[in-house]
Amino acid sequence: MPRKPAHNPHDPLGVHVEQFWPRDYAAPVGARKAGKFKAFVPAAIAGREFAFGSDAVAGLSDATAALQRLKDDPLRRPTLTLARSLLRSESSASSRIEGKVSSQRSLARAAYARASGRSGDPKAAEVLGNVDAMETAVKLGSEARNVSEDDLLAIHRALLRFTVDAEIAGAVRTEQNWIGGDDYSPIGAVYVGPPPELVPELLGDLCSFINRTDLPAVAQAAIAHAQCENIHPFVDGNGRVGRAIIYAILRRRNCVLDEVPPISLLLAARQRNYIGGLGAYSSGDVSTWCKRFAEATTGACEGTARLAETIRTLQDEFLSRLGSLRSDSTGRQLINLIPEYPILDVPSMQQATGRSHVAVGNALTQLADAGVIQPLNGRRWGRAWECGELLDAIDDFERTMSQRA
Repeated sequence: MPRKPAHNPHDPLGVHVEQFWPRDYAAPVGARKAGKFKAFVPAAIAGREFAFGSDAVAGLSDATAALQRLKDDPLRRPTLTLARSLLRSESSASSRIEGKVSSQRSLARAAYARASGRSGDPKAAEVLGNVDAMETAVKLGSEARNVSEDDLLAIHRALLRFTVDAEIAGAVRTEQNWIGGDDYSPIGAVYVGPPPELVPELLGDLCSFINRTDLPAVAQAAIAHAQCENIHPFVDGNGRVGRAIIYAILRRRNCVLDEVPPISLLLAARQRNYIGGLGAYSSGDVSTWCKRFAEATTGACEGTARLAETIRTLQDEFLSRLGSLRSDSTGRQLINLIPEYPILDVPSMQQATGRSHVAVGNALTQLADAGVIQPLNGRRWGRAWECGELLDAIDDFERTMSQRA
């Protein structure tokens, strides 16, 4: 595909088009606004060349190296099942940007409740949808094929399918949307996305961009995320889908495996910096946005390495409490699985370990007697335990990352 010449950094990556909003007589009397507003139509990026300043190039190089170090860490991968813990952290932070907050304990309980066919905390369940979206994106990135519009809809469907907004899950918007202002009119909004009839073509262009391999992967992830934010293709969930796309690209470009550094933790902690970076992108200053995104990526990788060490130390402490355990013991297996399954019961651990009901039951009793796991109170949970120390450690990790940002 021929590339357009590198753009002037002062040329915006889109244009504002004037639109008219008719009076809405179904709105409250004071909100029946009619008048002109400006919608932003992003420029096509599938065949566009991008120029990066020296600071952005250095930042992108640092981020790429940090991702590689994390992926190649030989001490972490054989012993820790970090994938679910990190997905929960990333998903929680991505949702926090949208004003949806849940602790690791709430998320773990919501996940266990859903897997057990029970109802859980609806707020945590909504954030849990972000975990599903992230997993869908990572799986998409692992497949050796081009990304299509249907794939982006699948991420959105995973995000919202278990929420009160399930009826719009996986559907491209057919109406105008906006950010800020009031609920009844885009007049005075902070940002107005492109008219709905332009969205399918823009999504096709975004997919063509995602399928490129001639850009640094971190820059590609940053640009694709910002472009998705500008297209605003859905009624709700745009930011969360855009942040999931980051991991589809990083996995597709072989920069991450199943463990994902929680980049949204840094973006959420530096929210003004994040929003300013997206604004810089829209105005054509791609270097500034990519530099900020790269810094968040590097910080997330460094934080993930620290979390891996914290969990490794915690698991060693658990083993010391249990005394001498054979290397093939069920108890040792459960301790290795705790980062992935912070809430445990006999059926799920039988499935995860392949051990008998009796062996798993005895091992859970051992862990409980040693204070490694604690019973979940309340009849609704049945016989289940949670590892409070692990969940607290991940919450501490998220707080520390936010404070260091």
